[in-house]
This record gives sequence, structure tokens and C-alpha cells, in this order.
Amino acid sequence: MLLNDEGGRRTDYLLVLLLVLYIVARILQLYAGRVPTLAIVTLHVLPPAAFALLHGKITYRWRGILLFVGLSLVIGALLESLSLRTGFPFGHYYFSDLMGPKLFRLPVLLALAYVGMGYLSWVVGLLILGHHDEPLTGRRIIFLPLVASFVMVAWDLSMDPVWSNLDHAWVWKDGGPFFGVPVSNFLGWYLTVYLFYQAFALYLRSRTVPPLPLKHWRLPVLFYGASAAGNILLAIPSATQVVVTDASGRQWMTADILRSCVLVSIFLMGAFALIAWSKLSLSAPDSV
Repeated sequence: MLLNDEGGRRTDYLLVLLLVLYIVARILQLYAGRVPTLAIVTLHVLPPAAFALLHGKITYRWRGILLFVGLSLVIGALLESLSLRTGFPFGHYYFSDLMGPKLFRLPVLLALAYVGMGYLSWVVGLLILGHHDEPLTGRRIIFLPLVASFVMVAWDLSMDPVWSNLDHAWVWKDGGPFFGVPVSNFLGWYLTVYLFYQAFALYLRSRTVPPLPLKHWRLPVLFYGASAAGNILLAIPSATQVVVTDASGRQWMTADILRSCVLVSIFLMGAFALIAWSKLSLSAPDSV
């Protein structure tokens, strides 16, 4: 249990339930076409966002996690909206109707993805650096946002070609070298998440974190790992088209896109999750 009282047990169960809902969503992606796409997308986004709120409330109290949510939503939405109009920092693209309702051309669900995966990546980065149960001080105020940004961009690297050129959730107007995705997209992602991570790190400077058991820290790593495992399901053969053409007219083999995203999920996202899990276990070698 994360906490000893009845309310703590309910929180534990709810956190696990959100993880299970997310795993169900990743399985449902195999049945796209038979299950409404918007339902699948919603289950991809809302459970991680709810998990971030609940888990973050325990870790950073309401004030801290609400600040994290505000920073991620405002900075993420601002730079996405800027890029939709100018091409900076991500590149030139537009969203289809696949992700549901939009606000100023930006899908609401995409903005919420910054909250959920942003928080999970932050915790994984925190565990990779160690000393998760100590105040954020010294060089870690700078290093943690830099590391967590790589963890977050690994997630985008693993799924952007699939969601853009196979699912057509968004369209890159000029294509790009990474299976139709421009390099500027990943640079833009890094910049965006770094900005709100750095702002949050400055807020946390020298603030104490309550003592929490290993289970509390392991759940976000499992959640991030479940995201990587969900991408591996894409390797299951399906009746998808053999060749896709991006907006620039360049053709790509569907199998190459899927296999590359699976490899990124295993050897990049998987590596981050494994390092975080190992660091956590080594900090308390006698724990179970």
C-alpha cells in the first residue's frame, strides 16, 4: 500500500485501475475499425492524465501537481498553436478530426497528453538520476529537466510516424526524413517539454518530498513501460496497406514504419524504464 489508511488503499486501487484501463486501450488499438477510434484515443489520454493528478497529489501535494498541469497545458498548447500558424517549433502540420474536439485548431486530447505522459516521463527521469526522496537541489535542478525531456521525446519518437502517416491523426505538410515526420518535430518536442520541466524544477527547488514506499515510485515506471509494450503490439500482423504516401508525395513501407517504432519502444523507452526501475531497486536492495 502507498498509504496506511483506508483512503490510501482506495488511492492505490484507483491508480492500478487507471493503469489497467490504459493497458486495455493499447489492446483495443488492435481492433481499430471495430471499436470507435475516438474511444481508443480517449482511453490513451485520459487514464495517464488522471494518474498524473492522483499520483502527483501524493508526491507534490495539490499545489505542486496543479502547477505541473498548468505549466504543461499552457506551454504545450501555446507552442502547438504557434507551430500550427507559423511552423515553429515543430514544423508545418495540421490535425484531422481523429482526436475529437479542437480548441483553436488544437485537439483537447492532445493537450491533455502533455499532462499524462509528461508526468510519467518526469518521474522516470527523476528515478534515473536517483535521490527521488530528497529535495531537488544543486545541479539536479538543471539535469532533471534535460533527462526527463529525452524520456518524453522517446515516447513521441516511438509513435509519431504511426499516428501521423498510418492513422492520419495529424498531417505533416512537407513530410520528413523519419518516415514522413520532420526532425523539427522532435526538436520542438524537446524544447516544449524542457520549458515546463525546467519551470517545475525551479518551483521544487529545495522543497521536501514526503517519504513514500517503493510501490509509489514503481507505478509510474510500470505505466511508462506499458506505453512501450503497447507499441510493441503494433508488430502483430494486420490487414493494413503495404505502402503509404506522406503529404510530400514520398512513399514508405508500412512494415518499416511499424518495425522501427517497435525498436524505438524496446531499446529506448524500454531502456529508460529499466534504468529507472533498477535505480529504484538498488536504492533499497532488501525491498520487494
